[in-house]
Amino acid sequence: MNWIFLLIVLLATLVGGLIPMVVKRVNPNFPIYMLAFTGACLFGITIMHLLPEVYHELGHQAGIYIVLGFFLQVALQTLSHGTEHGHTHVPTDKHQHVHLAPLLLGLSIHAFMEGIPLGFRFHDQAALSSLVIGVAAHKLPEAFTLITVMVHAHQRAPKLWRILILFSLVTPAAALLASELGAHSAFISSFTAYIVALVIGAFLHISTTIFYESGTKHHELSYRKVLAIAGGLVLAFLTLIFE
Repeated sequence: MNWIFLLIVLLATLVGGLIPMVVKRVNPNFPIYMLAFTGACLFGITIMHLLPEVYHELGHQAGIYIVLGFFLQVALQTLSHGTEHGHTHVPTDKHQHVHLAPLLLGLSIHAFMEGIPLGFRFHDQAALSSLVIGVAAHKLPEAFTLITVMVHAHQRAPKLWRILILFSLVTPAAALLASELGAHSAFISSFTAYIVALVIGAFLHISTTIFYESGTKHHELSYRKVLAIAGGLVLAFLTLIFE
């Protein structure tokens, strides 16, 4: 396992969470365009790098698990309320209560799942480095939204730091676990391919939801958001130079 890759993902999560902690007033358009850019990048990398890998490993069965992963992410949203694709659901007054435990559980399960492909042994050498870019890009708005909800729920700074640090460790820990177990067991290594297919389905759900829903009114696509999406896709296409 490449420790630099894990460090990149860890730092991206920390940076995303730090923004709402240190910046008192964030421009409301910032998370919209950040989500659009990173969602498009994740979408492009999923299509260009991850899909070929799982179809190479699983054949036609890959499609079954991708669809299952798509709807698994739908189920996880009952816990996370769509935080992973930008839905904040912050309380409008101090008397409203935010159910933090289900939110953290849903996001942690999602974060663990997206770490597993980082420990997968890809045939295409460009796939892992490209995936790191996509996951790191996704962690920025994910952590940003999580901590934004926590700040609006009036959590104190020490607790915010504990939540952010622990959440930042979930994805690297999953990658290490998948890598170590896969290196010592052929069964687990082959089983990981099915998990990767599930994660692809989740990534497709998240990224496409970002395109048409997060931060927009009546599912509109402003020209600025289209430019952000285009920028994310360009970054995804640039990962092809790793091949």
